[in-house]
Amino acid sequence: MSTVQHYHLILTMLPLIKLQNVYKAYMNGQIIQPVLHDISLEINAGEFVAIVGPSGNGKSTLLNLLAGIDKPSQGQVHVCGSALHKLKEEQLSVWRGANIGIVFQFFQLLPSLSLLQNILLPMDFVAKKPRRERLERARYLLELVGLTDQAQQLPSQVSGGQQQRAAIARALANDPQLIVADEPTGNLDAETADTVFELFLKLNQQGKTLVMVTHNETLAESASRRITIHSGRIYDDQIIARSDYVFE
Repeated sequence: MSTVQHYHLILTMLPLIKLQNVYKAYMNGQIIQPVLHDISLEINAGEFVAIVGPSGNGKSTLLNLLAGIDKPSQGQVHVCGSALHKLKEEQLSVWRGANIGIVFQFFQLLPSLSLLQNILLPMDFVAKKPRRERLERARYLLELVGLTDQAQQLPSQVSGGQQQRAAIARALANDPQLIVADEPTGNLDAETADTVFELFLKLNQQGKTLVMVTHNETLAESASRRITIHSGRIYDDQIIARSDYVFE
């Protein structure tokens, strides 16, 4: 399937993500600090979107809204068929577990649990599958990211790149519709970052929708779409032709 054919298919679908006139501000003492201004955005299933721009301009805040970690001050956020701006905190927690995989810059693995146990944890929380099936899936995901031999290791016993691959496996635990990643290669050396990004490309080629915040322009150019945020607004939005953008 060519890039053009793939995007024709995507554009015939309802958007997986739809933001309408989103405004976000925080209180800094008695001062209102605006972060995002009038963001309207649609992302379709199967896209790989890189969000770029200077630090402190709202990229991570936007990602947190998509993941249901934060809520807009004004506007609407629809993700995976749910109106996140209407959900209560406990509803958002359950929704995240069932629909979203999150990958952080600093891994956020629980230090007292093995890599295998870290991957099992979100499955135990959502409990969509019997325990035996959860264990089988956790082992499959470790194999997918090349960590079969490290299954029983603690996070402190493996490298940073291996921790990030384990974090990606954890994000996939409940087979989410959407994966969001906040600077997933920002704490890694160049070679390890390339390995992690290749894994993201593979997941996207298999049909996963990914939204990634990154400062790495080279990695951003390898996504299928590049959105630039500047001063809390969408400054640019480009579709990028990728020769490898096919489903396997």
